This record gives sequence, structure tokens and C-alpha cells, in this order.
Amino acid sequence: MAIRSLFQACLLTPLVSLTAAKPIQGRIGSFAETQKLADPGYGPVPGQDPLFSSYYGKDAPFPAYLSDVVLPTKIGPPGEDDQVWQNLLSAEWIIFNFYQQAVEAFNTSSFIKAGMPNTTYQRIQEIRNNEAGHLRIFQNQISATSLKPGACEYQFPFYDPISFLALVTVLEVSSMAFLTGLVQDATLPSSQAAMLAIAEVETRHEVWSLMEIWKTNPFAGPADTVFPYANQILDTTGAFIVPGSCPKLNPVYPSPRQGLPALSAASDTTSLIPGSNIGLNFTDPTNQPSFAAGTQYYAVFFHGVANISVPVNTTAWPAQEIRVTIPKQFETKGVIVAVVADTPGAPTTDSVVAGPGIILEQPAELAVELI
Repeated sequence: MAIRSLFQACLLTPLVSLTAAKPIQGRIGSFAETQKLADPGYGPVPGQDPLFSSYYGKDAPFPAYLSDVVLPTKIGPPGEDDQVWQNLLSAEWIIFNFYQQAVEAFNTSSFIKAGMPNTTYQRIQEIRNNEAGHLRIFQNQISATSLKPGACEYQFPFYDPISFLALVTVLEVSSMAFLTGLVQDATLPSSQAAMLAIAEVETRHEVWSLMEIWKTNPFAGPADTVFPYANQILDTTGAFIVPGSCPKLNPVYPSPRQGLPALSAASDTTSLIPGSNIGLNFTDPTNQPSFAAGTQYYAVFFHGVANISVPVNTTAWPAQEIRVTIPKQFETKGVIVAVVADTPGAPTTDSVVAGPGIILEQPAELAVELI
């Protein structure tokens, strides 16, 4: 359930990075060349150039090899949604590098030997290309008076094709969830529409993964899960960033950042489907929740467009494990996002005291295997 542990998804155990952090392969542009990205008309255009769909090289495509910060070119107040787009661009650098590292690490035969369809590597390259297009779209959404964040160095917990593909499913469904919150942070209708268009592409990626890789029904019911606090999910992706590797000029990611305790499940968890009783585990020993005496806390589960709050007993924690039952009312479809809050429904960001965690319901058996 904790995304901070293998993207704190599927109630996983703490993150152990297994791939070496290194610069992306191929040509790396200079700082001066990177500043040309301040011009929205510079370079290939997403939606118009096939680079962002059908490029099949191993080297990082445009604009990913231009990974420095892009400085403002005008003086003035930031654009109305600049902070939201800065957060999204910083997140996109993580997602792009995840796919780019896999493109460099594997080849067609890697996935065929693992029992996957012979088009799997090609699809991974195509998703990588889409993510490169997202980088450029997000850069162009940030106004000329604001900085465009650059890339950091990243480590991801995959060591073979299967562990990579498991993480693909987690990341794509998590992207769908946080975008439902991010669109609520945006003010301009044009920003909201652009984010919706991106979410639709992430859904296509997820559907491919569910159908082609896991051979499961991709339909998630009448609505995917809405989670209102995008930055809480984005914060968990910091587990993939190599400490101290980000450009010094980068803004805080995400901004604003709560730094909530990571939420996971006990290692003896055997089921994550609705109706399962699970133990909660706060995986970071340096960042533990504080439960006030006399306050009732709740595990709040978001699924579809609704949420259900379940009271939890925190009085004996940490000596006694906190246990909760995933609401049996939910369909075993899509994802469930869970937090611990001091108010039913977690109506504000400040009411959340731990989490979030994303509980993968399709395929549910994959979630259990990843614990």
C-alpha cells in the first residue's frame, strides 16, 4: 500500500534500489543548448513529429538529453499554474528515466525469454517516447517567468524484465490517480484539459500492460479512482531520486511538500482484495506518525469517486500493530488509495497523517506477490 516502497504500491516492503543510477545513454546536451528549450517552437513538436511515437533507438530522444534547468527568460510574476506544471515536470523526469533505463538495460530478446509477447520491448520504447513528449509539453506549459526543473539521477527497484513490468503497472496506475488530484490544483481550464489528455495516455499505457502482459480484464468499473491530494502521491516518488543529485536551482519537489510518513502493510499480508484484514506498517524509521491521545483516527480508502472511512485503534501503537479491514463494499477493480487521517473522509491535506498507499486490484495477485 505504500508507494514510497517500490513506489509505495501494492502494500510493498521498503524500497531497495537494484539498478545503478547513471546518466542517460547517448548524446547529452550542454547547459547552453538546454536554454534553447525556453522557446516553445524549438525542436520537434509532440503530436506533430513521429519521434514521440515511433523512434526505436536506445539513446534518449529529444528533449530528454537536454536535462539541465531551463532558466526564465522574462521578469514578472509566475504563470497562474506554473507551480503545478513544475511539480508535474519534475515527476515526469522520474517516469521518463524509468523507461529510458529499461530501454538501455533490455532488448527484444530479454522480454521474449521472460515469456512476454515479442512486441513488448517495442511497446516499452513507444511508451518511453510518449513520456519524452510529456516532458516537452510540460516544459511549454510553464511560463517564461518561471524556471523549468531539470533532471536528477534516479534509481529504480527492477533487476529483470518481470520486476520492471510489475513496476510499470504500479507507476502507470499511480499516474492516473495523482492526475485526478493535480487537475484539481490547476486553475486554468486549458491546464485542466491538458492534464486530462495526459491522463488518458497513461490509461492507454496501463491498459496495454493489463491486457498484453498480465492477461487480465483492463476494465476498472464505471470510474477510476479520484484522489484529491496529488502532491502526497508525488512526494512518495522521491524514493527514486538519488539524494543530492538534483540541480541546485530546482524548486522543492513537490511544492508544497508535507513529508508524510510512508504507509505500507505488514509482511504477513496474504490478500489485498476488499474485505481483507491487514496490518499497517510505517516503513521509514526516521519518519513515524504521531497519534494524539484521545483522538480517533481513520483509515480512509478512496475508490472510484467515493471514499469510505474505517476507525482504527492507535492507542497501543507502536507496541501493538494497527489493523484495518479494506471495505468489502468496493469492487475488486482498478486501484484503492488509502491514507490514515484524523477526520473521516480526509477532507483536507492537513487531516492526513500518513500515506498515501495505492492498493492494486488489477491484477490483485500481482499486488500480493510484490509484498
